[in-house]
Amino acid sequence: MHSICYFEIQADDPEALIRFYGEVFGWQFARVEGLPIPYWRITAGGGQHGGLLKRPAAPPPQQCGTNAYVCSIETADFDAAAARILSLGGIEAMPKFAIPGSGWQGYFLDPSGNTFGLFQTDPNAG
Repeated sequence: MHSICYFEIQADDPEALIRFYGEVFGWQFARVEGLPIPYWRITAGGGQHGGLLKRPAAPPPQQCGTNAYVCSIETADFDAAAARILSLGGIEAMPKFAIPGSGWQGYFLDPSGNTFGLFQTDPNAG
């Protein structure tokens, strides 16, 4: 456990990136309802999965560090892992929320300010 389970791409114009990645790599996109933000699930081939979301905040200015995909790490116990992250200097960026029928998701900043997700599988989430 504690492996990277999926990636997320943020977009100012999600439809443009759906076209881009679909045409370049053949990725498939499916809109997911019931989440706090506009979100599409990505099937990227080779068993890889990710998500595309409407960017919730402005991207960093040019030449100010990486503007990159966000990776989520799977854990067996979201609450225990979140408590450990916070006790070691991490910061909660977006509180835990349900992905109906799939699991629990939240976002954190590490002590250097890098964003990462935390995910716990739970088909009863919702």
